[in-house]
Amino acid sequence: MTVKTRLYVDQPLGEGNRVSLTQPQAHYLFGVMRLAVGGAVALFNGRDGEWRGEIIEAGKRKGVLECTLQSKPLQMPPDVWLCFAPIKKTRTDFIVEKATEMGAAKICPIQTDYTNSERIKQERLQAHAVEAAEQCGGTYVPEVTSLQKLSAFLDHWPSKRQLMFCDETELGAATSLAAASRGPWAILIGPEGGFSPSERKRLHAMPEAHVVSLGPRILRADTAAVAAMTVWQAALGDWA
Repeated sequence: MTVKTRLYVDQPLGEGNRVSLTQPQAHYLFGVMRLAVGGAVALFNGRDGEWRGEIIEAGKRKGVLECTLQSKPLQMPPDVWLCFAPIKKTRTDFIVEKATEMGAAKICPIQTDYTNSERIKQERLQAHAVEAAEQCGGTYVPEVTSLQKLSAFLDHWPSKRQLMFCDETELGAATSLAAASRGPWAILIGPEGGFSPSERKRLHAMPEAHVVSLGPRILRADTAAVAAMTVWQAALGDWA
């Protein structure tokens, strides 16, 4: 029987392991989803795959589940980071959710010269990544890193990680990913105002950078993130 309710837990999963629920988790399962003792939940923790958890205790503020069998092995995403400049709250939430659904291994908020938002709530964004993984059937939850300045981020760029640099000014001159090699990658999306001239100059000079255009129309930052993930996944990711 298919288990429809999925739950991320930060506890070890394995045959016979018991998982204690937090108060919000107990409220969700027993108050919102109306599950009861004997019911089943699909559990995952980002490390041990997905396990069928049978409810053996159910209360208003707590509950216990027991792992009975593994329903999915751990499915790691491709080694690709999505790096983006934060925008308005709900649209930043959207980017984190869609990046998780589309298979980002890490999500990196970046402060550029033209970034409007100077702070993020990392814990809240990480929670959105968890919720997206629960909804899309994933067994891995990408880390949402703290906000970093683009200059510092590039100062410590790993030489073996290639960079898909999405530059809206390069229509017609951008390179294709068709001949690019697989391996560690990152995708960089700029803010609503684009990259500054100095940022663009530095990025173009990077030997790891592959300049890519996302078409003849200027996309909103959240749309650009989804479009860029789609282009990369179709060429080099686990869709190809």
